[in-house]
Amino acid sequence: MKMRTRKLIGVIVGTIYFIVYCLIAMAIGGAYFTEIHGGIQFVYFVVAGMAWLPGIMMIIRWMSRPDEVSD
Repeated sequence: MKMRTRKLIGVIVGTIYFIVYCLIAMAIGGAYFTEIHGGIQFVYFVVAGMAWLPGIMMIIRWMSRPDEVSD
């Protein structure tokens, strides 16, 4: 697969992943962390705000692979 095609697929998949992840993180935060101390809420939202990075980094790594050279 050419890098150009991988980048197109990666952008689409990454955008969908990010939107779904944000919705799930907000739903969990709203359901379980609204009545809890503000410090715990802060920790949850910091962790949830950073937890999407490993998934998106895997997508970016896949998108950035060089094209396979065929002889």
